[in-house]
Amino acid sequence: MLGQLEHELELHVPASEAWDLFGTLRIGQFVAKELPQLFDNVELIEGDGGVGTVLKLTFASGVAGPGGYKEKFTKIDNENRIKETEVVEGGYLELGFTLFRVRFEVIEKGEESSIIKSSIEYEVKEEYASNASFVSVQSLVTIAELAKNHLNKNKASKEAS
Repeated sequence: MLGQLEHELELHVPASEAWDLFGTLRIGQFVAKELPQLFDNVELIEGDGGVGTVLKLTFASGVAGPGGYKEKFTKIDNENRIKETEVVEGGYLELGFTLFRVRFEVIEKGEESSIIKSSIEYEVKEEYASNASFVSVQSLVTIAELAKNHLNKNKASKEAS
């Protein structure tokens, strides 16, 4: 069974500024610091933020779904501002999923605005189809909204100085 969930949010910063956060390791550091209710830890296992980088995500107790997993950066397209990660160990793979991919795409809207498009693509074995209910785009919505506030604060402080 295949599935996909998406969310879009307009950011009031240039696409290049949004990509500096979403296209790098900074997004993992950001969520670990700003979302302790979702993440206990985001740990760099290997790599430097390019394709092949592996992060270990540990979710806070009480968060629905798996307790954590390792994800690998499988695509970093700086020109089109697309980053994809896939679960490579634990988590959703232990729940019958054969694919769990998160994608961030920063779309230029204007000189001072952009859109962050977040999506989850998954495939789950038919006998585990009921586990698809664990998949939610809500954590990506929360990350996008927090990132928007963070980027707007940084923009305001730059304009003030």
